[in-house]
Amino acid sequence: MNPLKLLSGGVTLLAVMQLIPYGKTHENPAATGKPKWDSPRTSELFNRACKDCHSNNTVWPWYSSIAPVSWLTQVDVSFGRGKFNVSEWGREGKNEGEKAAGEVRKGKMPPFFYLPAHPEAKLNAAEKEELVSGLIATFGEKKSSDKDKD
Repeated sequence: MNPLKLLSGGVTLLAVMQLIPYGKTHENPAATGKPKWDSPRTSELFNRACKDCHSNNTVWPWYSSIAPVSWLTQVDVSFGRGKFNVSEWGREGKNEGEKAAGEVRKGKMPPFFYLPAHPEAKLNAAEKEELVSGLIATFGEKKSSDKDKD
C-alpha cells in the first residue's frame, strides 16, 4: 500500500474521531462529602497519587481532549470514581475505601499506565507505606480472600 495513502487515511481517521464527543465534557461534580483523613499526610499523598481518578477534583490534562485518549481517560476516571470516590464519601451504595490500601500495597494503584504522564504520582517505598498505613487508618482494610487474590 502507498505510504502516503496510509498516512492520509490515518490522519482522516484521527480527524473523524474528534467528532465523537465522549470523553470531552471533563465534568468535576460538586463534592457531597469527604472522609475524615487520619492525618494531613495521608490526604497529601492521596491527592498526589490518587485524586485524579478517585475524587471529583480531577485535573484534566490537555491530551484528555484528543480522541482516542479522551475516551480512555474518561473510562478510567468514571470507573475509578464509581469504585472509590472521596468527594462523595458516605454516599449510598458502594464506596470501596476498605480495598484502597490493598490495591496500593499490591502495586495496582496508581496503575502503571498513569505514571509516565503523571510522575508526581509515583511514590517511593516509604511514601507508599505511609499511604497504605494512612488508608487503613482512614478507611479500614478488607482482608483479601482466596477469591480476591488475583
